[in-house]
Amino acid sequence: MTSFVSVSARNKVTKLKGIVILKQNKDAADPSIPGRSVALRLISDSTVDGNGKGKVGERTYLGSLIASDETQFHFNITFEWDTEKLGAPSPGAFFIENFNQSELFLVSLTLNDVPNHGTINFNCNSWIYNAKNYHSERIFFTNKTYLLSETPAPLVYYRQEELKTLRGDGTGERKEWDRIYDYDVYNDLGEPDKEAGLGRPVLGGSSTLEGSDGFPYPRRVRSGREPSKKDPKTESRTGRIYIPRDELLHTDESLIFSQEFNTFQDVLSLFNIQINHGTDILSKFNKTSRSNELSPINAKSVAKSSTYPTPQVIAEDYHAWMADEEFARQMIAGVNPNAIEKLLELPRKSKLDSKLYGDNTSTITKEHLEPNMNGVTVKEAIEDNRLYILDHHDAIYPYLRKVNETEAKTYAARTILFVKDDGTLNPLAIELSLPHPNGDSFGSVSNVYVPPNKDAKDDEPLIWLLAKAYAVVNDSCCHQLVSHWLKTHAVVEPFVIATNRHLSVLHPIHKLLVPHYRGTMTINARSRNILINAGGIVESTFLFEKYCMEMSAVVYKDWVFAEEGLPTDLKNRGMAVDDDSSPHGLRLLIEDYPYASDGLEIWAAIKSWVDEYVNFYYESDKDVKDDEELKAFWKELVEVGHGDLKTDKWVKLETRTELIETCTTLIWIASALHAAVNFGQYQYGGYILNRPTKTIRFMPVKGSHEFKELAKDYMKTYLTTITPKVETLEVMNTMLVLSMHDPNEEYLGQRTEGDLWTSDPKPVEAYKKFAKKLIEIEEEFIQRNNNESLKNRYGPVKFPYTLLYPSSGPGLTGRGIPNSVSI
Repeated sequence: MTSFVSVSARNKVTKLKGIVILKQNKDAADPSIPGRSVALRLISDSTVDGNGKGKVGERTYLGSLIASDETQFHFNITFEWDTEKLGAPSPGAFFIENFNQSELFLVSLTLNDVPNHGTINFNCNSWIYNAKNYHSERIFFTNKTYLLSETPAPLVYYRQEELKTLRGDGTGERKEWDRIYDYDVYNDLGEPDKEAGLGRPVLGGSSTLEGSDGFPYPRRVRSGREPSKKDPKTESRTGRIYIPRDELLHTDESLIFSQEFNTFQDVLSLFNIQINHGTDILSKFNKTSRSNELSPINAKSVAKSSTYPTPQVIAEDYHAWMADEEFARQMIAGVNPNAIEKLLELPRKSKLDSKLYGDNTSTITKEHLEPNMNGVTVKEAIEDNRLYILDHHDAIYPYLRKVNETEAKTYAARTILFVKDDGTLNPLAIELSLPHPNGDSFGSVSNVYVPPNKDAKDDEPLIWLLAKAYAVVNDSCCHQLVSHWLKTHAVVEPFVIATNRHLSVLHPIHKLLVPHYRGTMTINARSRNILINAGGIVESTFLFEKYCMEMSAVVYKDWVFAEEGLPTDLKNRGMAVDDDSSPHGLRLLIEDYPYASDGLEIWAAIKSWVDEYVNFYYESDKDVKDDEELKAFWKELVEVGHGDLKTDKWVKLETRTELIETCTTLIWIASALHAAVNFGQYQYGGYILNRPTKTIRFMPVKGSHEFKELAKDYMKTYLTTITPKVETLEVMNTMLVLSMHDPNEEYLGQRTEGDLWTSDPKPVEAYKKFAKKLIEIEEEFIQRNNNESLKNRYGPVKFPYTLLYPSSGPGLTGRGIPNSVSI
């Protein structure tokens, strides 16, 4: 093999040859003629100057273009390493300067056959702007991994200075080329300068819910734009939203937006499904739901050319969504499967402050429940872990007066469910509550609705169908604002900021976590721009309208990071108990609980990988406690990034056990939890009848004109109660985009750098083992979905639970766990 190293005895210069891989801005000049436009200087990790810093070599320019494809360009480069000045060749970092007017994307530098080192890899993956834009030199380190205390002395200064650069000084408006990670509150959602009605309260900066000084909220990355003229607390929305340049992903995602529906067939026509317009769908539903059998209409057997992709919830049977079993099943296998709880007592107590809201104890009694419990009493069912509840009452009730003053008209809902002998769930009662007309101190006014029995009057199935719609709307809003946005997108961003400010790229925990941050700042910034902003998509299509984000802040006040790990979450909701004889030490009380049973497999795989990784770099708890970068990262995350929460709810992060649990929980949130609550949105919510996002009329009262209308035309009544057509199309477009996988997506078990993300072979092999385990887990999930005794995995709609399959192709797949919150 020909060596890439040559030595000049006269000059004592060692020539180190390597390859630089670049991508270039599509608007840039021809990259095949770099000339003297890009220069690099190697930095020694073994020889220091008079100030204790690693000595720097001479400026070296790119050589010739040796290979290229549609996206990358490979250049030769030859460094002259002066051994008298720099000592034996041992580069640990390099500076780079770009003299082009346009930015370049630096993928990597590889040095081959370096004496006593062999190949040295520098993974860069960073945009390099013209050198005049930077106040400090752009530096990159090798792919070696060091705790600060183990870093070669010549590199310590550079390591610390790079972190200072990334922290910035907290002043000024951020520029396109900046790489600064700093914190700010959510003060850019409103737009009071445009319209008075678009003003919004600041989220973040207060530990209380007073509202005058803001609400508690996670921090976002700081932009530094000028304050609004009409409200100095609100940042203006002029110009671009800043994202540190290397966080910005360029994808093809775009949101496309388009006479009310009169029949359910009108909604189905969006998918161009050919149906018999003479069919009374509800009559089929009523008949089949009472006999607990379904007569599916196979949509695959009819010719269709869909305007929209057909959501899986109606792909096999376009009326099965109305079955009570399916309504309940989606609480454990749909897009919000982590809200259901075990019912511990009857009546259900409220946690709302009775001084403010009076008595909000549930009015559901055993008389409502026991007629549909097959002879089992409420007392027996509670003791046998067979009663569960979906309770959004306390989250929604405080906002009901405000919401019902808008176009929206709704209730706070509680739904109680019973586990049948076959393991499926059956809804027993839905309670819909409103504030007392005489004032909040009088408590709530509630009505309880139960499923129609075989002797029910004709109107009872119609009322029950509407009651389920109100309950689903509660769940849709809490899912989108809390389970999805708040508990994945928003809570992760402070971790991204704190990691980049305090954990060097050389740090093992930085290398562990950084794949799980990819694209999060990009999608969060886009969301603030068009989704969660005042008058944006969420406000215009979901129940809470202008109170959407404020409501999520109220929930955030009680958020505890340590309780977000799946095992802890399941136990806290009463869905599982510790059991050493069960897989993963937990016994699920609903054995066929697809999200939980699949999730525990993914959780265990992540934790095993993290355990092996952490124990490789930290030989003792003392190593964790003495890690200064880790200490600074955690302190700032707790006190600033999530600074509105009580600090006593956070672990100290001083032991390996705490570090493993913390990293596992964060990876779980960014990957599997987000996948579970995001990528099924279109498959379930793309058919608005199944998962409406708002209601705009109250339940019809017997004897009223609305009630007569219901009996005359139940479809029209249902459709004029839920999300209107314009908003429906907007919901469909948005959910379609959010449910799609990008072609360049990275999934759990994958890394951009392949095996070169670290030079340490044991962690590389451990990661390969993790990836292999995920393949095995996916095979197990496939077998579970083929097990017909596990009825909750596919339900009446015959849509198997695939949201936690680790792998996926691009597009709308209803499966796949990306590494990060990137959509």
